[in-house]
Amino acid sequence: MSTAFKPVTHVIFDMDGLLLDTERLYTVATQNVLDEYGKVFTWEIKSKQMGRKQNESAQLMIDELQLPLTVSELNQKLGKEHEKVFPTVDFLPGAERLVRHLHKHNIPIAVATGSTGYNYELKVTNHKQFFSLFSHIVLSSDDPEVKNGKPAPDCFIIAAKRFSGSPAPEKCLVFEDAANGLIAAHAAGMQVVWVPDPRADQTPFKDTAHQILTSLEEFKPEDFGLPPYDS
Repeated sequence: MSTAFKPVTHVIFDMDGLLLDTERLYTVATQNVLDEYGKVFTWEIKSKQMGRKQNESAQLMIDELQLPLTVSELNQKLGKEHEKVFPTVDFLPGAERLVRHLHKHNIPIAVATGSTGYNYELKVTNHKQFFSLFSHIVLSSDDPEVKNGKPAPDCFIIAAKRFSGSPAPEKCLVFEDAANGLIAAHAAGMQVVWVPDPRADQTPFKDTAHQILTSLEEFKPEDFGLPPYDS
């Protein structure tokens, strides 16, 4: 893990499991569907899915668990469960403070997520004002410009391009919780702050992440040349 950070001018956030506590809800919803088939949604499968486009994620689960479903059928079943739980989602620790701080100091911010537009709307049901603070939202599963989902760098490259002035990759800082997202941001040539799930094996990624935190509450904006929090 690097200890020398370069100053940045723009910030890109993942959403699920980083800003919003949706990964826990994804697990509950997915297991509810798998109970019908006597299957278990393991961390091993979940960690491979995180950050990917919706259809890629569904196909991976079908292959791993030998489910007798098409991608469309699985997505439909999962969608019914998501409708029940996503509108209840809340922020993860430190997320709201950091985003509002950056916005207050006129730091351009964006979201780059593997989510579909439909799921995004469910998740932000009670947080529309918060998400209006972002310059733009890249929804990888629906965005025609995002050819490949994470771990490919497409969504972060597109997110940077859509900022006014299209900043260079090295001027962008990415926040991610998923290993797929960490790999994607690194491949895009951006600095990455990784906030992994406690179950994640960090060892293979020590040199990929510029900073590894257990929570966004630990982040110090001044480490990357951003305005410090008010004391």
